[in-house]
Amino acid sequence: MPIVISKDLPAYKTLTEENIFAITKNRAKTQDIRPIEIAILNLMPTKIATETQLLRLLSNTPLQTNITLVSTESYVGKNTPKEHLEKFYKPFSKIKNRKFDGMIITGAPVENYDFEEVKYWEELEEIMEFAKTNVTSTIFICWGAQAALHYYYGVEKHPLKEKLFGVFKHKKMVAFDKLLKGVDDEFYMPHSRHTTVYVEDIEKKKELKVLARSDEAGATIVKSNDDKFIFIFGHTEYDRETLKNEYERDLQKGLDIKEPANYFKNGYQDGKGEINMCWSSTANLIYSNWLNYYVYQTTPYDFVHGNKK
Repeated sequence: MPIVISKDLPAYKTLTEENIFAITKNRAKTQDIRPIEIAILNLMPTKIATETQLLRLLSNTPLQTNITLVSTESYVGKNTPKEHLEKFYKPFSKIKNRKFDGMIITGAPVENYDFEEVKYWEELEEIMEFAKTNVTSTIFICWGAQAALHYYYGVEKHPLKEKLFGVFKHKKMVAFDKLLKGVDDEFYMPHSRHTTVYVEDIEKKKELKVLARSDEAGATIVKSNDDKFIFIFGHTEYDRETLKNEYERDLQKGLDIKEPANYFKNGYQDGKGEINMCWSSTANLIYSNWLNYYVYQTTPYDFVHGNKK
């Protein structure tokens, strides 16, 4: 939450330059507070696991946050019970006339398809268009981030020689961006993908800024200069055992898959290897910062009612 100080105090200018959240007394007197409305378009086949991971992160702030889980109508996955979808999810057509303070669009295991070959691509295009005017700030994750860069900016994805799989070190590329407030200069994030987006292609777009990158994983966190879109190419939301479960799934399928890099302290050891979870604090900071600075501090009080005062 913000600290309330006089604008004339010398510290105010310094804190503002460092993106430390401070507001004037006059602004504090006029603030109205209401619940934040967040929509989650969950494209993952493991919907219950993914929604739990994201909700855990979104709950780690003092803000009251209302969640709307959204599903596509043009494609219905087979890995989630129909009863769960009918009870907890709303099709996009039912929420398309609403306003949301924030939205999260997850990844999906469709990386090896061209975007236009994905069964729900036209519906996803409609949702991404919706996000332009009906959402204050949107986070796109993994394939969702690649799809959004393609749709909004014409940045293409490229196949990797082998699956990028494991936990990798990343470096902050900016000093005081609000999204990375409190995050160390070097931090870790899980990745699990077969495609990538080239850093140089992103840097050609003047509307975009690379906030973090990795020697192994490339561009990792990117945002639009107006703070409306945030693209995260890894999976900060992953649980301790998510990569282990993915590895065992691929082994059972007989796929040629290496152990996730930098994940087990002493190797897999037939499922008994100790896991080094080193990304949890980063994940909590990123989502708390997003909710606070990119959503709560930006969205108009009456935005959800269609009145941008």
